[in-house]
Amino acid sequence: MADGAIHLTIVTPDRALVDEVVDELQIPGSEGYLGVLPGHAPLFTDLKVGEFGYRQGSRWMWLSMAWGFAEVLPDQVRVLAETAERAHEIDLDRAVRAKERAEQRLSRIGEDIDFNRAALALERSLIRIQVSRKSQGQPAAH
Repeated sequence: MADGAIHLTIVTPDRALVDEVVDELQIPGSEGYLGVLPGHAPLFTDLKVGEFGYRQGSRWMWLSMAWGFAEVLPDQVRVLAETAERAHEIDLDRAVRAKERAEQRLSRIGEDIDFNRAALALERSLIRIQVSRKSQGQPAAH
C-alpha cells in the first residue's frame, strides 16, 4: 500500500462492497460525521443512517449507509454495515416513492401509525435520494 493511504473495507451481511485503497473518508458516525485521513488515531464508532464517502485522488465515491460499526486505524478502516448501497445501485424513483409513503404516514398523527418506523423510513429514503443525486451532480431534494 502506498504511503499516506488507507485500506478501506466495507461489508454488509449480504456482501463485500468495497475493498480499495483510498485517500480520505467521510463516515456517518453515531455522534456526527467523521473525517478520516491517513494516520488517524485509532477509534471505534457506531454508524447512523447517512452518506458514506471516500476519495481516491480527486474523485469522491458515495454510498448510502445505515447502522453498523466502523473501526479506524492509522492505515486501515473496516466498516461492518447493516445496509449499504453504492450511489449507482440506488433506484432513485423507488427512493422517491418511499419518501412520499413515509411522509404520508407521518402526516397521519393520531392514527395507529408506528411513528419511529415511519421517521426512520423517511430518513433512509432521504439519504438514498441525496447520495444518488450527488453522484449524478444533481442538487439534493429535501
